[in-house]
Amino acid sequence: MNRKTFIKQLSVVGCAAPFLQNSPFLKHDSEDDFYKKVVEANAKELARLTLSLNQPIKQLRRSLGFDLANLSAGYVEPTSRHFRQPEVLGMMEKIMSFLEKEQKPDGTLDFGNLSSPPDTAFIIDPLCAAARIIKNEPSLQSIFRQLQRFIQKACNQLTVGGVHTPNHRWVVSAALAKANSLFPNPVYVNRMNEWLSEVVFQDKDGVYLERSVTYAEVVNRSLIFMSHYGGKTQLLEKVKKNLTWLYYCMEPNGDMVTVQSRRQDAFMLRLITEFYVHYRYMAIQQNDPLFGAMVQFIETMPNFQETVEKDLLYYVLENPLLKKTPISGSLPLVYEKKFDGISLLRKRKNNESLYLFAGADWPIQVASGRSTNPNFFAYRKGQAILKHVRLSTSFFSTGYFRGKGIEKTTKGYRIGQTIEAPYYQPLPNKYKKADGDYQLSQSTDGRFWNKMDFEHRPVSNVQVLKTEIIYEEKDQKQLLHLTVNGPEGVRVVVELCFHEQGELARCVPSSANPTDHFLPEGYGQFKAGNDTITFGPGVKKHESIRGLEGELYSTHFGTLRTSGRYVFLTAICPFQHTLEIY
Repeated sequence: MNRKTFIKQLSVVGCAAPFLQNSPFLKHDSEDDFYKKVVEANAKELARLTLSLNQPIKQLRRSLGFDLANLSAGYVEPTSRHFRQPEVLGMMEKIMSFLEKEQKPDGTLDFGNLSSPPDTAFIIDPLCAAARIIKNEPSLQSIFRQLQRFIQKACNQLTVGGVHTPNHRWVVSAALAKANSLFPNPVYVNRMNEWLSEVVFQDKDGVYLERSVTYAEVVNRSLIFMSHYGGKTQLLEKVKKNLTWLYYCMEPNGDMVTVQSRRQDAFMLRLITEFYVHYRYMAIQQNDPLFGAMVQFIETMPNFQETVEKDLLYYVLENPLLKKTPISGSLPLVYEKKFDGISLLRKRKNNESLYLFAGADWPIQVASGRSTNPNFFAYRKGQAILKHVRLSTSFFSTGYFRGKGIEKTTKGYRIGQTIEAPYYQPLPNKYKKADGDYQLSQSTDGRFWNKMDFEHRPVSNVQVLKTEIIYEEKDQKQLLHLTVNGPEGVRVVVELCFHEQGELARCVPSSANPTDHFLPEGYGQFKAGNDTITFGPGVKKHESIRGLEGELYSTHFGTLRTSGRYVFLTAICPFQHTLEIY
């Protein structure tokens, strides 16, 4: 998926996608009808590009590669109204001239990261698609030669250049596989094999290292390309497992659960639409009915034409397998799945769904590549969405609760966390320094740093906070049994964040912020469309609802607050309460 599509999908907050229906099978378009639709969608995209490319290209962006692929597809497709149109040729020449101007002597491009081999690899994908599409078109041989020069120059760097992240290895390898299928070079194959010798990690449930929806799309796409163009067909089993896991991470309207991510999408809205081509390819290639059903569902989503269908012609012309009609199948609408590797529980009953999460990376450190999301519960009932539930205390500014694994109980599931906060004694004599300049180190509880050589100090006055949350479903209600035991007087806050598209009832607005509410007693409600979530009983023992993130964030003036309508339950330790949600 290109960066432009990525940004567009993030903007579709609360997408009003049709919910999955209970029909046993979902119907596909015929092969001819499908192809007519993608040709027309491409024609509309080219009309849009005619307007945007009428202006000078001022900024290097990945989407230029996809633009060129779309232009190539429309130009060579005989049934398109843009077939061999001179203005399309002119736009293609304009893009290639700009890309050649921006390409550095070493073959790389600057996409934010300077002289980046992996970022360059991202654009090689659609450029290879364009080259494959126009390879046999007589009137485009000049552009084909430009593409060949550009791709080969870039790949010279991809065979020696480095990467930053786990998925970059496979992006580079996929680019080399595609380039090698067009312009054979054993050096490309050797480099792909060298990266693959590190092994594509996947846990038993099909989750990749970064645990990210965004980068699952990147990895799956790369593995499919290496299978199709590089002969690495064994990689498709990993794609199959991941696409199956992704289905169980999909909400009824096509939103994706991202709480487990180790990357920037942990707090972002992502949509299942970006996996359409993956599901279509695997449904056809593997004859998989689940994936075939996913293809049809994604086609019903309201952003499908804008973000997916417009690019499909170039995908089909590059790989005609995608033109075939996938097998039909049904989607499981009732399930309960526990993913142990990431400590994520997913439950679904038709248009009701929830997650329970306790899989953050310990110790908690704010950095790309680490899972730190404090959302431990979320619930949806049709259009009514409880985006997250969090729990925070004033215990030594440790901030939000984060569970350490999910344990199955007789009635449900348990997550918990124990925090010890010590005080520090004088250093033993053998560690004392004459100049008093001690090692800059992190406190043993991980809360802060100082030049105190904490590692060698005895501790005393150890304070302990123990939090336990037991989830169960009873009488069609979701129950959270909350227990917080610690020093008397520690403040506790239970934070419920509902979707901004909806209205709260029976709650008391905060005088400090109109989007914040308290629930002193009884039950509150959140209404969206024809659906209502009821929650409670409430409790209010204080109004301290700021700085809930803790010292790790407040030191840098950071926040984890998201958009939405907030309700707070506040209490004092020791705290025991059952929160009902239904």
